[in-house]
Formats: sequence, structure tokens, C-alpha cells
Amino acid sequence: MNIQMVDMKKQYAQIQSKVEPKVLDVLSSGWYIGGPELKNFEKKSAEYIGVKHSIGCANGTDALQISMMAAGVKAGDEVITTPFTFIATAETIKMLGAIPVFVDVQKDTYNIDPELIEGAITSKTKAIIPVHLYGQAADMDRIMEIANKNNLVVIEDNAQGFGAKYKGKKLGSIGHMATVSFYPAKNLGACGDGGLILTNDDELETKLRMIANHGQNERYKHQVVGVNSRLDSIQAAILSIKLDYLDEWNSKRRANAAKYKKALQDIALMPYEDKDCYHIYHQFSIQVEKRDELQQFLFDNKIPNAIHYPIPLHLQVAFKDNNYPIGSFPISEKIAENIISLPMHPDLKDEEINFITDKIKEFFQ
Repeated sequence: MNIQMVDMKKQYAQIQSKVEPKVLDVLSSGWYIGGPELKNFEKKSAEYIGVKHSIGCANGTDALQISMMAAGVKAGDEVITTPFTFIATAETIKMLGAIPVFVDVQKDTYNIDPELIEGAITSKTKAIIPVHLYGQAADMDRIMEIANKNNLVVIEDNAQGFGAKYKGKKLGSIGHMATVSFYPAKNLGACGDGGLILTNDDELETKLRMIANHGQNERYKHQVVGVNSRLDSIQAAILSIKLDYLDEWNSKRRANAAKYKKALQDIALMPYEDKDCYHIYHQFSIQVEKRDELQQFLFDNKIPNAIHYPIPLHLQVAFKDNNYPIGSFPISEKIAENIISLPMHPDLKDEEINFITDKIKEFFQ
């Protein structure tokens, strides 16, 4: 049995007959940067999420940086976010000379706890970046209420939640801006790298496009210092094809998650799904005792797995100058000790899920 953590080959086999001719069309067109394929995908993705504007860029990390630049985040400002996520969320804050201010997460959703946000706000606070971790929505109503009350910008980090919903709204349509990663392993992944920024604000859209294009809104007329961040035409064309399949793929992920939950509900702490949310299971991550021993047991039985994430950001050497000692964010630290992600993709077979869950049961017998 050849189980894959994410099966890119099976996914590609489904769309190969559409992707390869389209890639050849792009190559023969001469439009390798910008052009009709990018415009088409930006329009299509904006309509899918339900926003006015979609701006392609090179990757999800650039999307975060560009969004903060458009929000006016500068050196010395503070940006509130979660310590339990991938480093890009806080890394980009520091890249701008700003200060990441961490707030602990909810023990069930693993997302930033909105009830702790107000206590972290100071006169230097500029923005809040909630992360929709693993494809589960953060509590956006409460976050937006706090942000509006304190005149703060909200940037949704939607790298893992493209297609997920919060109270019927697609994630990425609620904050002032939202960022997306198209890293190949994402629910909607490119055949390479790519990113996207979403907004309903016309003024922000102008700023975002200008910053992503060397700070110019006309050729050689640079209004600000910007960056060079582009979603190329080939990736835009591929993503446009894949977007037609995304709801089906997310539905299959949810079905696979239900099978995992049924088999493991008495053994491990299962991913939580709020009744107001539509979870898309970018990762299927459970909490268990003896996590490290289980991980090795799974590897020994040729079952891929991963830890998302083993060290909370406040304990990473890169953020040591923030002076958050061990114990600062106990829920994040506890989750990091116990979390483990199992194989999750739309093409998991029942026999593969059964094999994985049977082995986990065997370990805990």
C-alpha cells in the first residue's frame, strides 16, 4: 500500500487532459507574465470568494507582506496574530520592522482567541492577522467587531482555507484584506508557486497592485517603494482549471475527515468544526498522548504523517527578542506537544483510511 500524505500525481491525472493543452496555449501565446490568463483567474477567483478584487502575486508570503504594506504597517508598529501557525504569518511582520504581538489560541479551533485580543491592543497596534488554521474559520464576527472598535485593519491569512466558509461567507471575504497561498499541497495548489490577495476596497486594490509592481501605477512612475511579486500566466491558467474542481475536492476531504473521526473518536482528540463553519480539512490533525512515539510507529508502518506545528512561534529562535518565555501561551504550547497530521487529500481510499486508523488503534491497545 503506497499511501501519500498529499497525492499530487492522482490529482494531476484527473486534469491532465485539460492542463497540458492550456499550458501549450500559454507558451505559444507569448503572454508569460500578466495577460488574459491572469485577468481571467483574478476575475474567476474573486467571483468564487465573493469579493470585488483579486490580485495575483508570487506566493502566500508575499501576499502577507504586500497586504501589510498596503495597510501602512511600518517599523515600530504592532500586529496581533497567533503563535500557533506557520512562520510566514509572523515572519512578514518582522520583515517590515514591525512587532508581532502573539495572542493564544482557542483550545478547540486552534485559531486566535478573540477574547484575548483586546488585552493585547496598544497605541502602536496597526492590524490583526487571524489565521484560518487547517481550513477551520477563525471567529471573524468577533474579530471584526474588535477591529472596527479600535480602528484596526484585519488581514485574513487564508493560506489553508480557500473554499471554507464562516456563517455562509467564504473565508477571504470578511476582513479588509485576505491572503492566499497556492503552494502545490494546498487545497487549491499551483504546479509551482503562487499567491493571491483579496479585498472589497477599491483604494486598497490600487495600493496592492502598485506595491506588487515595484510601487508603480504607470510604467516608470514609482509612487512608493514596492516589491516585484507576480503570479505568472501558466500558473494562473492551471489554477483557473483547478478552481472548477475545488468544491468537489473539498467535499471529498470532508468525507474522508468524517471517516477518520468515526474510527478514531474514542482514541484521539478530533478536529473541531463549529456549527457555523464549513471546514475544508487542509490538514487532518489530531491530538494524542505519546505523539512522538506514535509518529515513529506510523513511519515504521510506511504511513506518512507530519507535525503542524512542533514549536509555537513565540518559542522560535527567530522571535527570541520578543521575550515570550515558555508558558506564555499554554494552549498553543500544549497543542504543539500533542498534534499530529494524518494523510489528507481527496483521493484517499477507504482501505487506506482503514489501514491508517487500524494501525493507530493497534498502537494504543
